[in-house]
Amino acid sequence: MTDIEITKVTARIGAQVSGVDISRPLDDGTVAALRDALNTHKALLFDDVHLDDEGQQAFARHFGDITGAHPTVPAVDGAPNVLPVDSEGGRAANNWHTDVTFVLNPPQASTLRSITVPPYGGETLIADSAAAYRDLPEPLRRLADTLWAEHTNDYDYAVPEEAVDEDEAARRARFTSIKYRTVHPVVRVHPLTGERGLFIGGFAQRIVGLSKGESRKVLDLLQAYVTRPENVMRRRWSPNQLVLFDNRITQHYAVDNYDGLPRRLHRVTVAGDIPVGIEGKESYSVEGDASHYTTVAG
Repeated sequence: MTDIEITKVTARIGAQVSGVDISRPLDDGTVAALRDALNTHKALLFDDVHLDDEGQQAFARHFGDITGAHPTVPAVDGAPNVLPVDSEGGRAANNWHTDVTFVLNPPQASTLRSITVPPYGGETLIADSAAAYRDLPEPLRRLADTLWAEHTNDYDYAVPEEAVDEDEAARRARFTSIKYRTVHPVVRVHPLTGERGLFIGGFAQRIVGLSKGESRKVLDLLQAYVTRPENVMRRRWSPNQLVLFDNRITQHYAVDNYDGLPRRLHRVTVAGDIPVGIEGKESYSVEGDASHYTTVAG
């Protein structure tokens, strides 16, 4: 195993990793060390990486089977497991979310690699939803423990509902070409660490048993704890960088502050398990089959 150095970048979330060349096959000890660091810090930052799409996929596979690029959005040409996150493909995803929570088993981890970065702006924010849960006052924590939320892709974080532009309307139609509705626990138990985290974000649209208006108020209240500044890491992109984050216990946000200049990242995600709440009950699907997109992690 190489001499890996892990350096925290904030008190609650994020660590810089050095001393490992992720463009090469990793031995079991190195993978275990990175997994331990990911469990602790939730997001790992790698600088000066020299990866192509194949290399990014190979790195992600160290943590499990990889998913398709997306259940409905087209992949990079010739790379069906790689999603282009491209400013030219629509608006920035300037909405807090956890990747693909509208399916039964969202990815356990996501990798983002910088391809084209603007000269300013374009940061990615990543928030620690376990720290958010710990921040909740006890009455709110007890309430959150009992709640389940319906997540759906019939709400596009990348294209606003009021969009009338033909291209944006077409992107929205493609994004919702298969409609998904899945019910997840609002408080998810991490399968490796046992930590509890708020499993909500932009695709969580309704609390089971509450009206849409009541749901919005409750979700906004809980979400405010996720996005407290002390729970957030801000990543300013440079060329040849990669971020690996635990999608089970984080949210992220792409900041649209670069005046529409070119910005492109490539995303590869690792297949995940079915979320479990504090009483051991699993999430359940209401609508939509995502088996073409992802397996269930064992």
